[in-house]
Amino acid sequence: MSVFREAFVDADGFRLRYLEAGDGPPLVHLHGAGGLRLNRSHELLARRHRVIAFEMPGFGASENTRTQDQAELAATMAAAAAALEIDRFDLMGTSFGARTALYLAAQQPTRVTALVLESPAAIRPAEARPPSGTAEQVARLVYGHPERMPPRAEVDATTQQQIALLVGRLRGPARDPVLEKLMPGIATPALVLFGTLDRLMPPTLGRHYKELLPNCNLVLVYDAGHALGAERPEAFCEVVDDFLERREAFIVSRSETLIHP
Repeated sequence: MSVFREAFVDADGFRLRYLEAGDGPPLVHLHGAGGLRLNRSHELLARRHRVIAFEMPGFGASENTRTQDQAELAATMAAAAAALEIDRFDLMGTSFGARTALYLAAQQPTRVTALVLESPAAIRPAEARPPSGTAEQVARLVYGHPERMPPRAEVDATTQQQIALLVGRLRGPARDPVLEKLMPGIATPALVLFGTLDRLMPPTLGRHYKELLPNCNLVLVYDAGHALGAERPEAFCEVVDDFLERREAFIVSRSETLIHP
């Protein structure tokens, strides 16, 4: 089992926390609006990759009153990777972090070698809001089968409010015209994954990524909600590992009990 170590790096005027495990090609992960949470999929990915899961500025114990949008946030995260002397890397963005990852791929086309977007919230339904409430209420939103998942840790009210203000400032419109103008120019091989039971980002949104990203592979993971890497880690990692290894030669495995039950 991969053991993640905690460390910190100074970049773009911020002191950023990150968790790292594994050897192999670097895979940088940008988390969702709930902050940095490791799950079983991180451990599985670290078997083949050097996984660097950043806590973006303003989440966790850090403060961030400076960053105004996700394009700025992307530049900060590119600087964080450079501070760790990671020149070229695969990049994974989860939900909120997917928009940041897309901006980073547009800003750093020679550094991002492959792009994985997990339950991306870069394009949202107009009525979509970040999950909030008690841990139980959030679980009902982010999991297809919350009864199968371990209890989520409660987040104290002060931290919840801090993150809500930050996300509200950074998340941008449901359809970001600046980003959508950039997306056709992102030639990086991309994998976009949605859970078939996602209550926050309907899988039908996948067609927009197929239309806008020139090298986009779209995969729907059966019987999973928004937090698909946590809910179906083996299925999620089978597809992601295969894509990162073969890029354009990527084919979806039909292994029983994984993507196709």
